[in-house]
Amino acid sequence: MSHRVLYVEKSNELKLYLDNLKVILESNDEVLFPISDIMILVIDNYRSTISVPLINKLTENNVCTILCGVDHLPRSYILPMNGHFSQSGNINKQIRWSSQNKKKVHQLIVQAKIFNQVEILKYNDLDFDVIKKLYQFRDEVEEGDPTNREGLAAKMYFRELFGEDFARMDEDVINAGLNYGYAVFRALISSILVSKGYLPNLGIFHRGKQNMFNLSDDIIEVFRPIVDQFVYTHMKEEILFKQEHREGLIQLTLKKVVIDDKTQTMANAIHLYIESIIKVLHSGKKQDFIFPLPYCYDL
Repeated sequence: MSHRVLYVEKSNELKLYLDNLKVILESNDEVLFPISDIMILVIDNYRSTISVPLINKLTENNVCTILCGVDHLPRSYILPMNGHFSQSGNINKQIRWSSQNKKKVHQLIVQAKIFNQVEILKYNDLDFDVIKKLYQFRDEVEEGDPTNREGLAAKMYFRELFGEDFARMDEDVINAGLNYGYAVFRALISSILVSKGYLPNLGIFHRGKQNMFNLSDDIIEVFRPIVDQFVYTHMKEEILFKQEHREGLIQLTLKKVVIDDKTQTMANAIHLYIESIIKVLHSGKKQDFIFPLPYCYDL
């Protein structure tokens, strides 16, 4: 399985050389990377060019390719059109997922997300009353979350983590870090969904008409606290969103996490988590659901 994450910033051109990614640096030096080793490629240079043969080879190898804008934030993903031998059959199943089972999965994901948010608050020794309230919200989540316990928990969680004045969509360093980290995980999740033969835009409870990644946004929810922890630890007191922060957020995808009482690479954990969700969508049995804890370990 591919394992390398490449962050390319100072390059003029990226092209295909045999089965390798050739990076031509601003100094005109050249570096080769076997494409079969690459899991994620982040291109963070607005002046770089990338060749069509390289794009095709990257998609053939299901490399998660992320293109950043002038603000260094991810703007585009490159995903293959055909990712799995049974894609047509899986998409037909995806279309027929029952609304009742979707509501069950919605409940399970929100409960797991709130649980992981609580784990982050506990890990950082934050206010016990907030932790108790989030536990209450978790227990109150109903199928389909009609009372929006997810939103209520998120509001308290973020204010406890980043301060009373924090607002999720403000333009500041903390939000830049959160958006960047979430976008990297979203891209990786999308590439894995495509590799399994599913459409990232056909979601379970995210249903945005202009959102190409509704299902990816369903899946990512339990992984968000992993990004939150990094931003809390490394960026809370920062003024600028630095290259070292971007690289650190990307490197989270190379960590290990615990899922179903076993330590797995992040990519494997995403695979297992998606499979458990699909089982519930098909069977309606909530006991099939498993999710990763938000603690990261080095490989």
